Amino acid sequence: MKFRKALLIYNGEAGQKDLDKTLGACVPVIASQVEELVLLATKKPGHAKEICQERGEAVDAIFILGGDGTVHEVINGLGSLDKRPVIGILPNGTCNDFSRALNIPQDIKKAAQALFEGEIVDVDAARVNDAYFLNFWGTGIITETSSNIEPGEKRILGKISYYLSAIRTISKSEAFSFTLSYEGKQIEGEAVMILVLNGSFIGTRPLPVPHIQINDGLLDVVVIKNSSLSAFRELLSLKRSWTPQNEEDTGIIYFQTRRIKIETAERIDADTDGEVYLQTPADITSLKQHFKMISHPV
Repeated sequence: MKFRKALLIYNGEAGQKDLDKTLGACVPVIASQVEELVLLATKKPGHAKEICQERGEAVDAIFILGGDGTVHEVINGLGSLDKRPVIGILPNGTCNDFSRALNIPQDIKKAAQALFEGEIVDVDAARVNDAYFLNFWGTGIITETSSNIEPGEKRILGKISYYLSAIRTISKSEAFSFTLSYEGKQIEGEAVMILVLNGSFIGTRPLPVPHIQINDGLLDVVVIKNSSLSAFRELLSLKRSWTPQNEEDTGIIYFQTRRIKIETAERIDADTDGEVYLQTPADITSLKQHFKMISHPV
C-alpha cells in the first residue's frame, strides 16, 4: 500500500545514538511508500496529542515510532476528529502491547516492512470520561504495579520491571469496594483489580480471555476479587467464557458489555494503556471500529 501524505511521530527526547539507528532502520522503508513524509519529534509529554489534533485531518497516515504511551497520546489526539488517518505502529517501547495485537514484528526494520505488506483493518477504541484508550483501562493492582516500578528499573530491566513490581504489589495489595453498572445490571462487592479490555496483551503477555477481539464493539471486563496467587493463575489459565456466577469458585468475574460505569467507595487512580492520570469513577463506552490501523497477517 502507498500513501500520499503521512507523518512519522517519534520521541525527540530519546538518546541521539539510539535515535539515529532507529530512524535509519525505518525511514527509508516508509519514505519509499509515501509521496510526502514529514518527521516530527515530540518535545514534551502530551506533544504527540497536540500534533495529531492540529495536523491529523491533513494527512492520509500517521506512523508512530514509540511505545504504548506514545500510541496512547496519538489516539487521544485523533479520537475526536471527524477525519482520522490510518495509523501504523513502529514498536519502540518497553512492552508495545497493542502492536502485538496487530501482529506487528517487534524489530523496527521488519515492522516498517510489515506495515506495507499488511492490511488496513477497523479497530475499536473506548472512551473513558473525556479520554480514549485502545488497549485497557484498569484500577487496583494494575495501577499500583505501574506506580511501584522503582526509579531506573524500567530503563535497565525493561519489561521485567513490570513483573518485579507486580510481585511487590500483590504482597501488599488491599481490596476496595466497587459498583459496576452495565446494560441494566449492577454488581457490587470488593476487588483488588478491575480490568476493562479492548486489546489482548498486557506487559507483553497474551491475555487468555477467549472472546477478546479488537473489532467487535465489546468491552471485556475482568474483576479479580482477591490478591491470592491462585486467582492470578486462574486468570492466566482462562479457557472458557466466565460470568458473574463463576465468582464463588474462582474469585474472578468476567463479562462483555458495550458500556460500563465503574464506581468505587473512594476515588482511586486508574491506569489507561499504561498511563496513570485518571481516577474513578469511570464511564466507559466502546467505540466500534473507530480507527483504521495497519495489521500484519499471522
